[in-house]
Amino acid sequence: MFASTVVNYIDRQTLSVLAPHLKTEFHWSNSDFALLIIAFRIAYAVGQTIMGRLLDVVGTRRGLLYSVSWYSLAAMATSLAGGLKSFSFFRFLLGCGEAANWPGAAKVVSEWFPKAERGWAVALFDSGSAVGGAVAPLLVVGIYSHFGSWRPAFIITGLLGFAWVLVWKGFYHPPESHPNIGEAERSMILAAKTEECHAGESSGPAGAPAGWWSLLARRHTWGIILGRSLTDPVWFFVTDWFAIFLVARGFRIENTLAGFWIPFLAADFGNFFGGGFSSWLILRGWPVLKARKFVIVTCGIGMTALIPAVYVSQLAAIVGLFAISTFCYAAWSTMALALPSDLYASRNVASVSGMGGTGAGLGTILSTYLIGHVADRYSFQPVLVVASLVPLLATAVVMLLVRQEKQG
Repeated sequence: MFASTVVNYIDRQTLSVLAPHLKTEFHWSNSDFALLIIAFRIAYAVGQTIMGRLLDVVGTRRGLLYSVSWYSLAAMATSLAGGLKSFSFFRFLLGCGEAANWPGAAKVVSEWFPKAERGWAVALFDSGSAVGGAVAPLLVVGIYSHFGSWRPAFIITGLLGFAWVLVWKGFYHPPESHPNIGEAERSMILAAKTEECHAGESSGPAGAPAGWWSLLARRHTWGIILGRSLTDPVWFFVTDWFAIFLVARGFRIENTLAGFWIPFLAADFGNFFGGGFSSWLILRGWPVLKARKFVIVTCGIGMTALIPAVYVSQLAAIVGLFAISTFCYAAWSTMALALPSDLYASRNVASVSGMGGTGAGLGTILSTYLIGHVADRYSFQPVLVVASLVPLLATAVVMLLVRQEKQG
């Protein structure tokens, strides 16, 4: 799943890295560029709930084979775009396919890992977003410089997904049918899953996923949805707007590559810090939710580092403050992504994770529109202040709504 997340983010970031060139070629304003992001986000937001449910029904192996093939083809087709409308159309198709990635990854974790190890597992797949975000500028700028055109960048990055599909099809199977694990290991994994299902509250026939309304009736679900709705926009501000923000501050994107990847690398470390530290606390006897919440509170405070970025002008200082914020965001996000598998039986994990992703997508759509509007009419300074303060509200919501140890 780490590799799929890397590929996912390279495809997604290709547009963002090329944005300064595309804005010049097509005479787009920040508000125009925001429409492109929103086209992707609408499909991604709605798609996560739908794809999460689909994955719970058809399974991760088939579901991810189809979805990655779909978004890789959509990424390559973007090379045919000729203006704002066609770019928006292809970005919408990309969002439809990419919507399956995080619900699918969360379900894979719930299928294979016990609770004490899930923080590490979530950190591993979620860190792929930071790796993809860090690799994309080097790869995409290199392709653009070599060909002198932006179109080959979409084709080449899209091909990476088809390579992943071949590997996934050849090697991934759920524990129940995996040909390369022994019966003792299979029995241990399946026994742990059965114990978790029995520990939870019954919701429908054994093995069947609960209905959406049943899941929405639980306050844990709303804690996950609202928490992600308020924090994911911070990350997507960085991934979608960082290049444009640096250009707005007077830097040339070609001259910032040495620092551009640092916030993404910091997010990578943040993933493993959040997952590793919470798992370490659990192994030392902390209750699962207490360990997750300790990281959430600490890192919710840490995301306020974007406020000082308003007042500094040196590239190193700006990059450093963004890196602190993305480190804390990634640790916070790792906990949020682990919560569905902590609180729900495996048969419901992708559905709950997908609803959280839909909330995150809707929050990001709203924030994207506001960022484009505010940046065109004022500056990025108010954006940085709000992006620092909203995660504190998200942290308070999670602390209030997510309390019990387990739900089925």
